Amino acid sequence: MKDYSTKDIRNVVLLGSSKSGKTTLSEAMLYEGKVIDRRGTVEDKNTVSDTDELEKQNQRSIYATPLYAEFMGAKINFIDAPGADDFSAGAYEGLKVCESGILVINGQQGVEVGTDNFLRLAGEHNLPLVVAVNQLDAEKADWDNIKSSIKESRAGSKVVYIQFPVNAGVAFDSFVDVLTMKCYKFKDANGTREEMEIPADLADQAEEYRMELMEKAAEFDDELMMKYLDGEALSQEEIEKCLSIGVKQGKLYPVFCVSAKKDIGTKRLMDFVKNVAPAPDVQEKGPAALFIYKNDVEQHLGEVSYFKVMSGSITSGLDLEDPTSGNKERLSAIYAVAGDKKVSVNTLNAGDFGCAVKLKNGKCNTTLSAPGSGIDCEKIQFPEPKYRCAIKAKVQQDEAKLGEALNKIASQDPTVIVEYSKELRQTILSGQGEQHINVVKWRLNNEFKLDVEMFAPKVPYRETITKVATATYRHKKQSGGAGQFGEVAMLICPIVEGVEFTNKFKIDGKDTELKVKNRQEFDLPWGGKLEFINCVVGGAIDESFMPAILKGINDKMTEGPLTGSYARDIRVYIYDGKMHPVDSKEIAFILAARNAFKEAFRKAGPKIMEPIYNLEVMTPGEYMGACMSDLQNRRAIIEGMGSEKGFSILKARVPLAELYKYSTTLSSLTSGSATFKMSFADYQAVPSDVQTKLLAEYAAQEEEE
Repeated sequence: MKDYSTKDIRNVVLLGSSKSGKTTLSEAMLYEGKVIDRRGTVEDKNTVSDTDELEKQNQRSIYATPLYAEFMGAKINFIDAPGADDFSAGAYEGLKVCESGILVINGQQGVEVGTDNFLRLAGEHNLPLVVAVNQLDAEKADWDNIKSSIKESRAGSKVVYIQFPVNAGVAFDSFVDVLTMKCYKFKDANGTREEMEIPADLADQAEEYRMELMEKAAEFDDELMMKYLDGEALSQEEIEKCLSIGVKQGKLYPVFCVSAKKDIGTKRLMDFVKNVAPAPDVQEKGPAALFIYKNDVEQHLGEVSYFKVMSGSITSGLDLEDPTSGNKERLSAIYAVAGDKKVSVNTLNAGDFGCAVKLKNGKCNTTLSAPGSGIDCEKIQFPEPKYRCAIKAKVQQDEAKLGEALNKIASQDPTVIVEYSKELRQTILSGQGEQHINVVKWRLNNEFKLDVEMFAPKVPYRETITKVATATYRHKKQSGGAGQFGEVAMLICPIVEGVEFTNKFKIDGKDTELKVKNRQEFDLPWGGKLEFINCVVGGAIDESFMPAILKGINDKMTEGPLTGSYARDIRVYIYDGKMHPVDSKEIAFILAARNAFKEAFRKAGPKIMEPIYNLEVMTPGEYMGACMSDLQNRRAIIEGMGSEKGFSILKARVPLAELYKYSTTLSSLTSGSATFKMSFADYQAVPSDVQTKLLAEYAAQEEEE
């Protein structure tokens, strides 16, 4: 393979809903780029993209696959990204390292929820897009319906049609290209085409498309706009010049006609990408630097790190360093990548894609750059998890192996998050959906030979109080020799936002004004606050014992009296106590404070609080009622309903306790056509019936233990 300069490189991510045909289009692009001489199919389980056993079984992509094609003097690197929401990591990897995208639309379905989701993501990442309407050879392909759904979508007025099909449907074998002003007829399923003049019966339609194309393109060049307004036709080169500007700015989405299965339109699509899509925006002459956007473990190779050259040139044998840790790394060999096919190369220039094997610092989101250059690339921001479960090994002795296996899987897929919750005393596994988690389970069973159980995780409840209460506790222990003695009197009250601090209370029936000697405020690691106020006068408790009293309170706040959950938002006043000149020790005041806090807490109108999440669902309108009804059964508060670009939007606040397996239910309710996102909002008190149930469950658990 020859060395490609930055200007001759194009990096493209293939985006689109599941079953839109991205992997099939990848095969056609590889074929046109002479990387393969025979195209595989998803059905025959022999594509370059989907080599994983699970991908073959399910006949869909789970992981992003880096590929390339050498095409007409250019190198087109492209990433086949999974379309399912559960496997979104691949799309985010592609969005980070590619300068443009091909949005593949299923010609039978038009714009789907997933399509709209990728349009939104492309907009958020300022990614230029080219649209490929695929499967125009399918029985249900309807060009007018496709155009209508695109018009109503987020793409809306940005689309500009480069082509239109002559005969969409099972007989599809021709399209008119209004940029070249030619008709292309395909003779077989291998991309063999005949370039023809536009048939007379399509001339008016072609002229209409051409005029719209020139008008939209000319908006990006004042001189050419004047030429167009003067009634002069623009040349192909002039239109491409304008399109290049519009596409790069994200203001134009050129639309192409494709049947990837029959390799119809692939060559023209690639030609357009070569001529119009932006080249990499990198430092061509700068110090050597690469960014690792994906890593994997492959049979016979071990750990493989996939990278983009961000600056300068990368050569085999080059020494680099991780600018964050300072760790050194030597690239013993570098490769161009097309799925499992690795081609050894000597040099990769700025903007190019490649991979290296067995790097010590080769994880996703790592920059390796010339020592001392200080180049450190911005990391990929992966989406927040939407599904969580608890996991444990069926055999207790396998717990350590399970931890190692989960960490290994998480290192290869950044959207898999593994954490041991000290609070819940469970290992929590989080991901993008139940299908995503099922892939993790399959790998644990088949790759690591581990039997595991997955089940609903405990909910990280919180405990707080609703009113003022006091308690006094004396800890006294005498067993020969020095004893233990400490007495603490405390008052507690809730910290309520907007309510001012006070030191005036009714204690033992008397109006009392406490003298504040010292006031400390702590932001708790689990959320909320603790205020600790020393109001002891007359030397009843020596100042040196205050840290011990604070420790006793903190100890009890990590295990609230109601359900053992963390306590929060409590103000504690220490206003009296007693000590002994010999027997008073730190441990005595720790225990006295702990027990006084527990007693006061129980008298202070204790409440259990639960985590609430903001939920936003995007669904086709016909499923709106079912989605709303389901959420109401989950104790949700509906906050808003609306529509956006042809889809219904539902916003709600939902308790986390009610969201277990929500992604699965939503998919079932909407035939897989809806998507959602969720984010933590705040903690709110649980309803009284829920609190009663939780107290009973905790009591039963305590008795069992």
